[in-house]
Amino acid sequence: MKLNVAVFFGCRSVEHEVSIISAVQAMRAMDREKYDITPVYVTKGGVMFSSDKMFEIESFRDLDKLLALSEEVTFIKRNDGVFMQPVNKKAFKKAKETKIDLAFPIVHGTNCEDGTIAGYFEFLGLPYISCDIISAAVGMDKAVFKDVLSAAGLPVLDCVRFTAREYMINSADIAEKIKTRVGFPLIVKPINLGSSVGISKVKTEQELDEAIRLAASFADKILAERAVENLREINCSVLGDCDECKASVCEEPFMHDEILSYKDKYEGGAKEGPSKGMASLGRKIPADIPEELSEKIRDISCKIFKAIGASGVVRIDYLLDNKTGEVYANEINTVPGSLAFYLWEATGIKYRELIDKLVDTAFRRERKRENLKFTIDTNILSGVSFGSKGSKGSKF
Repeated sequence: MKLNVAVFFGCRSVEHEVSIISAVQAMRAMDREKYDITPVYVTKGGVMFSSDKMFEIESFRDLDKLLALSEEVTFIKRNDGVFMQPVNKKAFKKAKETKIDLAFPIVHGTNCEDGTIAGYFEFLGLPYISCDIISAAVGMDKAVFKDVLSAAGLPVLDCVRFTAREYMINSADIAEKIKTRVGFPLIVKPINLGSSVGISKVKTEQELDEAIRLAASFADKILAERAVENLREINCSVLGDCDECKASVCEEPFMHDEILSYKDKYEGGAKEGPSKGMASLGRKIPADIPEELSEKIRDISCKIFKAIGASGVVRIDYLLDNKTGEVYANEINTVPGSLAFYLWEATGIKYRELIDKLVDTAFRRERKRENLKFTIDTNILSGVSFGSKGSKGSKF
């Protein structure tokens, strides 16, 4: 019997379009002999739609037309499972509904990858692929991520963190703190965004204010950290859960500037055709680094994965100082672009097999949850009475 898998994508995020590309790639790779696939596109306003036309990336070129041909949907929980239903039910007709066995969120960025959508699935009691609420939230917040890794003895750069409001009120003191503690050159970035959005390299005091204001236009929380000179970026993916995980080969993405930009990531290899998400990025796989360093990064990657309690597939991005050989964990992508399938294919796991392993991991977590107690028997309400006069009769 096939599993009915709902693939969620889109959402209110600056990485909305990248999510669409990643989701269509995954849906086309899934084994139709094992899975019935239900696309669930979430608009930037948070409204959910479904249509068989969503399997084709070309359908999204005219979004208004696509949504006009799609059905607005919602999800309900009953004793016999979770069901997708149309929002606009026709009079005198029983609503067509689809039972969903598993949610597969392929979402990137804030308001979705940050634990928001995981919370929705937890509330529904629907098994899902990817990190849980806490690990997703930790992974999205770059400052908290640094704190967790630092506590675990894993390599990260120190930083200065502040809010946009704090900077507006006391910009001179914050700028001085950044100059003293971090120094130039430095990187300014939004704390909870991905895909290199809002990130700037700052070489002088004059550039600092502009960089902070750019970051503040995308997020309320901002951090500044030392820029690694002689920089090479190295990425590694991890697959599994806290009980058992495996790291992929490493890659080195090609940069056209001093930092890896959004354009590098999603348009770098697409000059003569449509973007393929992170698969469009120019890269060297395996990365041209010593085997000892590759093994070190893979080992650190599994330790990071377990430190935040991750699940599913992630990609961890590193900053390598090519002069000193020091390596620092930069960020983790808890739902990586294109699900990092290109790294796993280079490791010997085909995309279709990767998806099967993600499904197995999701159900393994669900089986563990079923053995936990979430309620206790209690008679506390039997002795509660507010009386007939409201709060005056309360026994509290």
